[in-house]
Amino acid sequence: MDIPHLVWVLTILGIIALLLFDFLFHVRAAHTPTLGEAAVWSAVYVGIAVLFGAGVWLFGGAALGGEYFASYMTEKALSVDNLFVFLIIMASFKVPGPDQQKALLFGIVFSLIARTAFIFLGAALVNSYTFVFYIFGLILLVTAGQLLKPGTVNGRSANNVIVRLAKRILRTSDTYDQDRLFIVVQGRRMMTPMLLVMVAIGGTDVLFALDSIPAIFGLTQSVFIVFTATAFSLLGLRQLYFLIDGLLDRLIYLSYGLAAILGFIGIKLILHALHENNLPFLNDAEPLEVAEISTGLSLSVIVGVLIATVLASLVGVKIQATHAERHAADPRGETSKSDQAGRE
Repeated sequence: MDIPHLVWVLTILGIIALLLFDFLFHVRAAHTPTLGEAAVWSAVYVGIAVLFGAGVWLFGGAALGGEYFASYMTEKALSVDNLFVFLIIMASFKVPGPDQQKALLFGIVFSLIARTAFIFLGAALVNSYTFVFYIFGLILLVTAGQLLKPGTVNGRSANNVIVRLAKRILRTSDTYDQDRLFIVVQGRRMMTPMLLVMVAIGGTDVLFALDSIPAIFGLTQSVFIVFTATAFSLLGLRQLYFLIDGLLDRLIYLSYGLAAILGFIGIKLILHALHENNLPFLNDAEPLEVAEISTGLSLSVIVGVLIATVLASLVGVKIQATHAERHAADPRGETSKSDQAGRE
């Protein structure tokens, strides 16, 4: 479906307006959002995304609407995983609580600009070379496997190449000066660590796009849907950070759920690539008769996996807490039972 230029312009202007509103009314005056404030504005941004999706469904049809909601939920789930690394960045750079909002917002804006470039590049590749679907599918399958490996925070790491490069290039002062980016030290103009934090957050999120962008192209080939789903998932990321800061540790099975979603989309992409095949060494460059996964099934699988992941995590945390309480009450309970069995 071709999206009219007017719709593109109005959508971009609306996104810019939301970013300006966020800066002027929430970030400009440095403060740490309360749980209530974060909850209200998270709900507002999710509501805006849902209303936009309803409009897509109404004017673009059920197929396009389903692609938007599947893409938005996938991007939102992946953004929650990214928050783990944002927490590490904030802690490692010792960012003062009231100044974290500005670092997050500017990092997100940088990421949105970079991701937009990735989206149009990905669209150009997809439209010109169908074998790209094979590459995207393999990327998602590899990423899914990496998410299952222990030793990193949900398969992610905050000490990536962009962070290391930024530390080497950007010479900064040792202390913050509220949320200022530049200060004067002994007559010399220097950058504060705040700029480095922004680069770290934005750059890290760009690296995350290497798997999230292929994932969303696995659900839709509409550039408009890819762009809007990505933008709306990022717009509420700052509020979500402060809302679930204390709840992230409860999502103990999040990496498994994300691995299942990325693996599923990876398989979907490879099936689509086989269906559109033009590789000369495979079936004489003729398409293969394989089943393709519908948008409705994709949406159902994504919703089902997310619900199962949350419920399993909550149950798992409760079981762990129960075991911890029992061990604290009787730390020798297991030994006593084994000793008693031995005597019998």
